[in-house]
Amino acid sequence: MVFNRDMLADTFAMITFGIVVGMSVELLAGLSFEQSLQSRLMSVPVNLLTARAYGLYRDWLIRRGRFIGNGFMQMTLLDALAFLSFQIPLYALLLLSTGVNLEQLLVACAGQIGAMLIMGRPYGIYLQLCRNWFKPVAIPVA
Repeated sequence: MVFNRDMLADTFAMITFGIVVGMSVELLAGLSFEQSLQSRLMSVPVNLLTARAYGLYRDWLIRRGRFIGNGFMQMTLLDALAFLSFQIPLYALLLLSTGVNLEQLLVACAGQIGAMLIMGRPYGIYLQLCRNWFKPVAIPVA
């Protein structure tokens, strides 16, 4: 596997965003710090496997959606759509692997939709910021 700056940036963004946002939500929902930390640590392998795929998918979707413009509202819509359409199927697969029934699956996914719609744009902004941090810096030659 070839590691490049984009892969590292996308992975760094997804893991750090997931830890901070996920832990915040879990602590507010009543999980103990230890439970939330365990949950976040368990999410790291999934994030390692999916971060670059999400980054590529988001880039593809934004390129396809440029016809609606690239203003704040358009980018908010595209980021929300990208985040939701990528993360809900992944979330559903993870839930199915735990043995939930169809009703539990639908309720859990419905509950996540609102949060994912809200978090799509902040994650898109953070992802781009991380990509900018990981770009090589040109050093002027004297």
